[in-house]
Amino acid sequence: MSLTRRTAVLALGLAALAPAAVAQSPLSPDDQALVAKATAYLQGLDEAKGRFVQVDQRGQTTEGAFYLQRPGKARFEYDLPSGLVVVSDGAAVTVADNRLKTFERFPLGATPLSLFLAKTIRLDKGVVVTAIDRQPGGFTLVARDGHRKNAGQLALAFTETPIQLVSWAATDAQGRTTRVRLIGLARTSGLDRALFTPQDPRRAPSAHAPM
Repeated sequence: MSLTRRTAVLALGLAALAPAAVAQSPLSPDDQALVAKATAYLQGLDEAKGRFVQVDQRGQTTEGAFYLQRPGKARFEYDLPSGLVVVSDGAAVTVADNRLKTFERFPLGATPLSLFLAKTIRLDKGVVVTAIDRQPGGFTLVARDGHRKNAGQLALAFTETPIQLVSWAATDAQGRTTRVRLIGLARTSGLDRALFTPQDPRRAPSAHAPM
């Protein structure tokens, strides 16, 4: 896997996540309330679109557009010259490189991306929230896979009033962190189904799905 594709996979929560440095004590009632608030917000985010800015562990910045249609569907389309398109169709997540003509497929249920795309979002089942970090005007929820203690962590940052997901940071088993900032996240409706249909560039000429 090239560095660019590896970075995309990590940024979108598809790679193995780094072990927590120390064991965390149980969350306080106030922290539990924030987890519940974040869960309710994510549960209500049925369809949305916007832009993202990704910064990898070397400081390299890439941008693109994203589309979300819960349950199960998402699309991250990187701006040229990258040529990467990451699509979840409800069953699997695919990473297509239209420039290099490569195509990879991962089971959706085996990726942390399923946290966002599940029909019923549960932050108390299969996911361990290890910390809540509070900042002025918002908070960051740090979570890891509850079944894989050495699998790593994903930090989700929210504004609090009103609550909105604004960024996340994914860290792999080697301690490499890639950050994704969301821009102009907006609820929408009627997104074209073709956005969530994977296109294998090895079988057909690359083409952007309708916007």
